[in-house]
Amino acid sequence: MAQKRQKQGFPSKEQVLEFLQTSDTPVGKREIAKAFGLKGQEKIALKRLLKDMSEEGMIDGKRTAYHRMGGVPKVTVLRVVEIEDGEAVAIPDNWWPEAPGEPPRLAMREVRRRGGKQVAALKRGDRVLARTEETDRGWIAHPMKKLPARTEGLLGVVEIDGSGKAWLAPVDKRIRNSSPISDLGEAEEGQLVIAERAGRSDRAGLKVIEVVGDPLAPRSFSLIAISKHGISHIFPEQALREAEKAVELPLSVDRREDLQHLPIVAIDPADARDHDDAIWAEPDGQGGFNAIVAIADVSFYVRAGSALDREARKRGNSVYFPDRVVPMLPEVLSAGVCSLREGEDRAAIACHLRVDEHGNITNFRFTRALVRISHNIAYEAAQAAIDSGDAPEHLQNLWACWRSLERARHARDPLELELPERRVVLDEKGQIAEIAIRERLDAHRVVEDFMIAANVAAARALETKTAPVVYRLHEAPGREKLIALRDYLATFGRKLSPGQVITPSLFNHMLKDVNDEAEKVQVMEAVLRSQMQAYYGPVNVGHFGLALGSYAHFTSPIRRYADLLVHRALVDAYKLEQPKPKGNFPESTGLSDRDRASLQQVSDAISQAERRAMEAERETIDRYVAAWLSSRVGEVFDCRVTGVQRFGVFATIIGLGGDGLVPVSVLGDERFFYDEKAQALEGEQSGERYTLGMILRLRLAEANPLTGALKFEPESSVGQIEPRGRPLPLKKKGKHFAGKRGRPGNVRHQGKRR
Repeated sequence: MAQKRQKQGFPSKEQVLEFLQTSDTPVGKREIAKAFGLKGQEKIALKRLLKDMSEEGMIDGKRTAYHRMGGVPKVTVLRVVEIEDGEAVAIPDNWWPEAPGEPPRLAMREVRRRGGKQVAALKRGDRVLARTEETDRGWIAHPMKKLPARTEGLLGVVEIDGSGKAWLAPVDKRIRNSSPISDLGEAEEGQLVIAERAGRSDRAGLKVIEVVGDPLAPRSFSLIAISKHGISHIFPEQALREAEKAVELPLSVDRREDLQHLPIVAIDPADARDHDDAIWAEPDGQGGFNAIVAIADVSFYVRAGSALDREARKRGNSVYFPDRVVPMLPEVLSAGVCSLREGEDRAAIACHLRVDEHGNITNFRFTRALVRISHNIAYEAAQAAIDSGDAPEHLQNLWACWRSLERARHARDPLELELPERRVVLDEKGQIAEIAIRERLDAHRVVEDFMIAANVAAARALETKTAPVVYRLHEAPGREKLIALRDYLATFGRKLSPGQVITPSLFNHMLKDVNDEAEKVQVMEAVLRSQMQAYYGPVNVGHFGLALGSYAHFTSPIRRYADLLVHRALVDAYKLEQPKPKGNFPESTGLSDRDRASLQQVSDAISQAERRAMEAERETIDRYVAAWLSSRVGEVFDCRVTGVQRFGVFATIIGLGGDGLVPVSVLGDERFFYDEKAQALEGEQSGERYTLGMILRLRLAEANPLTGALKFEPESSVGQIEPRGRPLPLKKKGKHFAGKRGRPGNVRHQGKRR
């Protein structure tokens, strides 16, 4: 179908978006230029416009086929996730959620090809090239071609089979098929490599374009995640040059509040790579406290519109791995002049709080300040000082103020879920020294409650000034999730009335009423599954989990772009602009016109970046845990069931957090039925049930460090899980890893490799 002819003249961003959404066919730069009658220099200007729209999160795609961000390309690859009433439902294959909620679900419509042939019957997991259409009833897709399974990210380990043929074994535990390699280049068996398609046809195989090295060497696990998720980890030269110049910006008390005399302390993890925040409090003589939360003044160094800002905006946040951090800002800023180091003068945005005896924030204001941190102290050290009774006065004041804030938190009754955090400790050689659950101390709660108070103050301050706000949003559970939770609770005699007002307090009371520890874990897991995912946005819907009406992220601008936007808005709202520095720096340290015009798009993009970072961090921890456990295959552990599906149960090693699958095939010789409402598997003859929260004695049968996958079998079922693949050819400390390889692609059927 021909493109619709638009009005002549250079288009606005809104006109480009409208054209993309109303077109019946894929739209690229050429089609836009033709539709608006652009020629010569206007085409060059269009290229810049499309680049800006892409960076602002307004559009996605490439120059030959753009689509609006959050939408779906006209022709794209979809992945089938469900079969509903015989109809396939799919989502975009490369979807990164850029808005609250789930990725768009597309109903597959049966389409006959030329000659009357149909696209082959679809099942869950299939990939399909399809033409998409947005209708009043939602998205639909018209299948064009069923595609072969692919290797995620084309990142994997080289395997050589018995015939000498090379294969790329994926490092993603969700993918089971290896891909043939037609051009090994200089790669050798057992090496971690990055590959690309050698030709248009899948029969052409893969070509190795980069050898990463030993997949089990220190630092490789994070490199796998960085490569797979496309995380930017090398700064452009221009951004680095701007960072070096920003370091030289002079600091003075001129137009800054001088807080250098106050004993402000930064309490952080012992291994913290940067220090965004520091806190101070003292009694006000009326039963309450005056408090200050000082946050690194990143907006002074990173100004809107600079190359440094564009890169930070693109990254969205820092990504933290056990062996490295991929920072949002270059190290000279993130670990240098922006980091609140002990005894050094630093630029800060200070949030002044007045806290009454009940912990309520009765007044707040924001200033640009000059601070000198009196101490950088680890959580454990601060807690030990308080517990010993010999803590200095400034620490005692912090704890006293926190007890008031704690009373307010208890009155608010935010959602209280005990979510253990795994901690990977490496030695100086990068080898795993320990994996443990991170201890939760009062010192953590002290800092957390001060930060929450400052975040609330930032949101309310901007609302009072009618300024733009990038909120941190968390919506109440949706109807479908509440119905699933109600059905699940009903299976063991607990009620959740359909018309009941849903609050965090309701869930907290529900958990407190459960005395049995195993049942409590089940209820907690169910409540957690019912929760929506938090996100960023300029339209306030509150924060359900924290039981707060207005909440913004203000306290971590070194590592979160959302916080930097909030800082810029505060600079404007409180008229905290600094004199223009010498040199080629943008004049304003506040919000740019571009920021103001695209807050929704930026919020969507940084929400997407956050989810990407979380998945990369989680996968890397899984790989470290699997590597740690690979020498303990065959050992029996106490495990707790954390998930139940038709194909088996998921279990976590208690006290360690290693998650793995117990396939239904090893649970017994009988047939097992899946009770979706009760989240249980039940044996047909024995009636034996496997449910959430159960404690099981399980033997570790497989541990694959490359994918992070674990497999368990019951203690009495020795050897029922067939070893898959070959032992790792790579050696560690002179010995093979004891874990099985996990069959990344060696699926054999009737004697043939598939």
